[in-house]
Amino acid sequence: MAFSPYFHFFLLSLLTLFLIVQARLDLYPPDHAALLLIQKDLGIHSQSIALHNPCTSSGISCERRPANKTQVLRITRIVFRSNELSGTLSLAIGKLSELKELSLSDNQLFNQIPVQILNCWKLEILDLQKNRFSGKVPSELSSLIRLRVVDFSSNEFSGNLNFLKYFPNLEKLSLADNMFTGKIPPSLKSFRNLRFLNISGNSFLEGPVPVMSQVEHLSADLTSNNIVPKRYILAENSTRSKQISAMAPAPSNLVNAPAPAPNHVVRVNKHKRNKKKRKLRAWFLGFLGGSFVGCISAVLFSVLYKLTMFFVRRGKNDRSLTIYSPLIKKAEDLAFLEKEDGVASLEMIGKGGCGEVYRAELPGSNGKIIAIKKIIQPPMDAAELTEEDTKALNKKMRQVKSEIQIVGQIRHRNLLPLLAHMPRPDCHYLVYEYMKNGSLQDILQQVTEGTRELDWLGRHRIASGIAAGLEYLHINHTQRIIHRDLKPANVLLDDDMEARIADFGLAKAVPDAHTHVTTSNVAGTVGYIAPEYHQTLKFTDKCDIYSFGVVLAVLVIGKLPSDEFFQHTSEMSLVKWLRNVMTSDEPKSAIDPKLTGNGYEEQMLLVLKIACFCTLDNPKERPNSKDVRCMLTQIKH
Repeated sequence: MAFSPYFHFFLLSLLTLFLIVQARLDLYPPDHAALLLIQKDLGIHSQSIALHNPCTSSGISCERRPANKTQVLRITRIVFRSNELSGTLSLAIGKLSELKELSLSDNQLFNQIPVQILNCWKLEILDLQKNRFSGKVPSELSSLIRLRVVDFSSNEFSGNLNFLKYFPNLEKLSLADNMFTGKIPPSLKSFRNLRFLNISGNSFLEGPVPVMSQVEHLSADLTSNNIVPKRYILAENSTRSKQISAMAPAPSNLVNAPAPAPNHVVRVNKHKRNKKKRKLRAWFLGFLGGSFVGCISAVLFSVLYKLTMFFVRRGKNDRSLTIYSPLIKKAEDLAFLEKEDGVASLEMIGKGGCGEVYRAELPGSNGKIIAIKKIIQPPMDAAELTEEDTKALNKKMRQVKSEIQIVGQIRHRNLLPLLAHMPRPDCHYLVYEYMKNGSLQDILQQVTEGTRELDWLGRHRIASGIAAGLEYLHINHTQRIIHRDLKPANVLLDDDMEARIADFGLAKAVPDAHTHVTTSNVAGTVGYIAPEYHQTLKFTDKCDIYSFGVVLAVLVIGKLPSDEFFQHTSEMSLVKWLRNVMTSDEPKSAIDPKLTGNGYEEQMLLVLKIACFCTLDNPKERPNSKDVRCMLTQIKH
């Protein structure tokens, strides 16, 4: 029976509409950020992945999922087999909550399986065979109850098999050729769907393998890891047998069957040929007609879709919330920012050139406090704006954009993370973790006033934290980042007095092929700006090192570069004054009097020498951030 042309038209139109809608979807931003970290730690260069739409990259599969009353793409499969990868499995894997398959077999990956993988609660296939993974398998792996395939064979895993607790859906389990120890757990009997089990090559395992009639055992003498479960082999053989039987009837039937009449055979064959031609013609015409109408429908639908999205976006006017951190579970938690008086009832905790900062409790977080920076954005076409106001506004908006682009993608314990961004018609809301102890400059001011104490151990810990954050920005991040405004006011302190570098409004990302960034005017804070930047307007990571050297000096001396003390010295500069004191007969006179007599004077002098090292006039003679961090950590208390 020939299919109607209308039927072909309907199918083609439906497929076209589906492809157009699918192409318009965007990858969920947290998945995108997590994927960048994962591919970096695996050793995959960013050039080999389509950064704009990773779902089109080889080895990455995405599916549509609902989010915030719309549809987005979520990463569901990561398959990098035999790619000669030599990195590690990133902690960010736990952020891919929709992941179903993780196959990284036949590479050179090493280190442990991160416990964050337990957050991939939809995982069905976990194939890590033929790598160099080591350490213990996460003990709560059985919480991933959807797992069907677990293959850890040919690695260097150790520890016991206590992670084999209860896998109701597990079909294949291969732990061959590792270094597992202890007894084989009797819980294997409870794996009711298990069809393939291989624990050979683990010479330190003890005890018998539980008897399971449905399982194909390979507990010893295994020569191949790519074994297919027996039930699939049987099904394939059975099907093939039926096909062979159907193609070759029994010889007795051929002997006894009467021969058909020749004329009858010719008529039947001719009728079949004509019927076949009619079917082919009808199908071809239907396909052409459906293709033509489908193309017209696709164009019309595309135009209608663009018009619809234009009016929808125009109505919303950039009110979409972007979440960068799993600390914010759902968009509804920040719904209060969409109101006209979103922060009017909140406590203001700071005010500066870029805007106001408010303190609020994050709904549904058991008392988690967040800080909200409100940046006012007057309408660009306002008649009352002067030319200078417009320039200032453009500069402020560039800083907001820089803050969002850079801080939204970085994660380190010594950097203040951006949790979310809410654009509004008249302002921008940037949501951060709340730092209870404020800035380092506030703390030093309180110490000067005598209302607070900050001992040397605390100051040394703060210095080491700042150095670790700089090392991440300059060396460990995929694309080098230069902060450009490092100073005590931009170093915040969390509940444990751990340093967090903040305020990335002036930060710049440096492409791999570049050694510096060039600016049109001097940016930064007087007293912390490297001398070569004044002359060339070229900013390198060594400019950040100079600023860090000044911060180190401030921690030991107890005075800021703007302190009036230096205005009465012959040098009129903290850096030059410090050099003269350190080369004098009394270098200890540079130490904050509040820190003297505690027995750590020699350590503090070492830190001052590092500060002098960091603030050398020749940037090529300054250490890099990794060297500074190593020097600071080698100072033992």
